[in-house]
Amino acid sequence: MLKSTFGRPSLKTVLKTTTVAGLAAVMLSTGIPAQVVNSFAAPVTVTAPQVPSFADVVSAVSPAVVSVRVQSDTETASNDERGSGFSFGGRGFENLPDDHPLKRFFREFGGQEGPGGPQAGPRGRDRAERGGPQRPHHLRPTAQGSGFFISEDGYVVTNNHVVSDGSAYTVVLNDGTELDAKLIGKDSRTDLAVLKVDAASRKFTYVNFADDNKTRVGDWVVAVGNPFGLGGTVTAGIVSARGRDIGSGPYDDFIQVDAAVNRGNSGGPTFNLNGEVVGINTAIFSPSGGNVGIAFAIPASTAKDVVADLMKDGKVERGWLGVQIQPVNKDIAESLGLSEPKGALVVAPQEGSPGLKAGIKQGDVITAVNGDPINDARDLAKKVAAFAPNTKIDVSIWRNGKAQSIEVTLGNMATDETTTTDSSAGEEDSKPSTEQALASLGMSVQPSEDGAGLTITDVDPDSEAAARGIKEGETITSVNNQEVSSASALNKVIEQAKKDGRTRALFQVEANGSSRFVALPINEG
Repeated sequence: MLKSTFGRPSLKTVLKTTTVAGLAAVMLSTGIPAQVVNSFAAPVTVTAPQVPSFADVVSAVSPAVVSVRVQSDTETASNDERGSGFSFGGRGFENLPDDHPLKRFFREFGGQEGPGGPQAGPRGRDRAERGGPQRPHHLRPTAQGSGFFISEDGYVVTNNHVVSDGSAYTVVLNDGTELDAKLIGKDSRTDLAVLKVDAASRKFTYVNFADDNKTRVGDWVVAVGNPFGLGGTVTAGIVSARGRDIGSGPYDDFIQVDAAVNRGNSGGPTFNLNGEVVGINTAIFSPSGGNVGIAFAIPASTAKDVVADLMKDGKVERGWLGVQIQPVNKDIAESLGLSEPKGALVVAPQEGSPGLKAGIKQGDVITAVNGDPINDARDLAKKVAAFAPNTKIDVSIWRNGKAQSIEVTLGNMATDETTTTDSSAGEEDSKPSTEQALASLGMSVQPSEDGAGLTITDVDPDSEAAARGIKEGETITSVNNQEVSSASALNKVIEQAKKDGRTRALFQVEANGSSRFVALPINEG
């Protein structure tokens, strides 16, 4: 602090002050107090690589992206049929188990209206904003979404759940032009649909599908669509993950992106920086009904083949094996003597299915198709579906500790009607009814009333069986693919597994008409 006599700083003090660079300049004048003039340092600047602009990509692709309006002459769905604040593309979530976390979310957040406007409608489709051009009185706007041209003559790709309940369709170009369109075909299993705009005198700007196998987690992507009916809207983000399974169907293989995607973006494209379509937006995860940075897109590799089939004859035909399957985890692999947890475990062949006719049995593990290894149950479904109906394929299986090969002529998933049957039961026989405790397994069993398997009468809550979800009242029908109808038969199978050097056994458990496999430790104690 400056000290002075009679309120005025001394010359010595002033001179010392002026030596402080950049703080002040002191002006002295006889009889006039010194004045301090502030002098500031230069602002901070950083020279760093700049993120490239998306403007060139957006300018090039925007004319190819359209809004899709759907009109219907059907009644609006009831509230019970509506989705929640989630827009998952609406394929199969209503069939989830009651204790599934996504089912709980649907119950907890369900409702007709949400924070961002109308909620997703039946099967998760995007509800239309009211208004717009007048249509015939018997048609009402029921849904709207996005789409994009894939040919200059007017073929448009969108989502099945956008158009599934429609009777009339309108495509709105980015310049506001409205054109009528007709539905060429749709595929509910992949949630894809193709429309055709009839405008012979006009050539449309269109885009191509990318080779999404080259798309990496962390790559930039740009989503273009029609969120909340606002029209052409662009958002950007990165690829967050690949190969996502969200439980909507057997062919789940979604690309997850964090670009802002909302209701109305369904059916719209996600582009790479070359202006190629890497995915088609189909679902979001959102407790609030709006974007939270988790969106899912159908990979271009999947869409390309399905769209080609739809354009050809309006339908998609897939090979059909007809077996109920589940993944092979580490415990199951060890119990069956497999070297690694890969393949698809056959829970039950369907009655009259190609797999059953060819000799595939319950408990088989399908390890390869035409020599191509099967990683898991979902991988098997995708590989089989890629074949045309009536194709002969070589199915490699693991049965009773040995590798085998079975030739199967595939059926047609689009036309074959099948029903799942319960697991085969053993012959009825007179068995002791005395309940026997299987201490090492942590449960008690007794012969079933019909002699088909063993009914579980008690489960130790601290046991491995309880941890694996086995419950009182369920039925054990087989162990290591051998039918058991008495506790002694069960123990015999377990003892043989121990002699074979295995530490786990594979239990087939039935409840409420469904069957599953559970691997349990068989060591003593």
